[in-house]
Amino acid sequence: MKRPLSIVLCTAVSLFGLIAPATGWAAYPDKPIKMIVSFPPGSGTDTNARYAAKKMSEKLGVPVLVENKPGANSFIAAEAVANAKPDGYTLLFASNSPVATNVAMFKSLPYDPVKGLTPLAKLSFGAMGVAVNASSSYSSIAELVSQAKLNPGKMNYGSGSASYRIATELFLSMAGIAAKQIPYKGAAPALTDLASGQVDFVFADYGAILPLANAGKVRIIAVTGTDRLATAPDIPTLKELGYPDYYMVNWTAAFGPAGLPAQITNTLAATLEDIYKTDDAKAFLARINWEAFPGGAQDLARFQRTEIQRWSAAAEQAGIPKQ
Repeated sequence: MKRPLSIVLCTAVSLFGLIAPATGWAAYPDKPIKMIVSFPPGSGTDTNARYAAKKMSEKLGVPVLVENKPGANSFIAAEAVANAKPDGYTLLFASNSPVATNVAMFKSLPYDPVKGLTPLAKLSFGAMGVAVNASSSYSSIAELVSQAKLNPGKMNYGSGSASYRIATELFLSMAGIAAKQIPYKGAAPALTDLASGQVDFVFADYGAILPLANAGKVRIIAVTGTDRLATAPDIPTLKELGYPDYYMVNWTAAFGPAGLPAQITNTLAATLEDIYKTDDAKAFLARINWEAFPGGAQDLARFQRTEIQRWSAAAEQAGIPKQ
């Protein structure tokens, strides 16, 4: 007796569903992965992302493409990932700005940096530098502060992100001075205007400042980490310049949309963590004055919560009202 065609087809489909996973059919990933960055090319986050994308592509066997979506305080990039299909093909290569600092700066966000994203891996961190125009009349933090006190309210600074604004305003509050914020879509355009004399000083990723410093267009007068950089031992930290409680660094991490399947989360987390544990990654980061900071998905989730609290406390101390 022949079985109805509908039963045959259903049986075939059921069998295929059992066989496909076992044979690796459509195993993740099987097409290009898009990695979104909330800053323009040339930023520390973008430079990190391009390295990670290259190494991920080598490990996963598919192209990993960096897409820059700068502006709107990183809202555009973060929202794009939060609203993306949770299939592992749209990721956020984030600095602290969209996933921690923005919570300290804004009353509401068009995305939820905790519930709207899936933590994947903690990757790297880097100190900021404080830079002035090479031809400015001040060549040290003490001279910058003195100038600001002699001309109250007349000095301005370039701010490429919420993180840079908090870092700057925290310093201003500790120094007892004021300066006007000039907002930018990222560190690169802020530094371009610093080099042309449009702004007085900029807090930005040290690696992003370095090319202009090497070209003699800007001068780095301090760094924001705990210790002096091994590659720039002559540049003092703000801690040793009379601000012992000052500590502000940027960091990078990877996130996916909320609801990312566990298998995909684990694949991406392990891949990224392994990349940033290698000697090659450490050497790359040293060249751009960053350090490896690898950690898995759970580690990143805990770290993100801690950082939200830290940046919020810094914004409150700096007297920055939420927008």
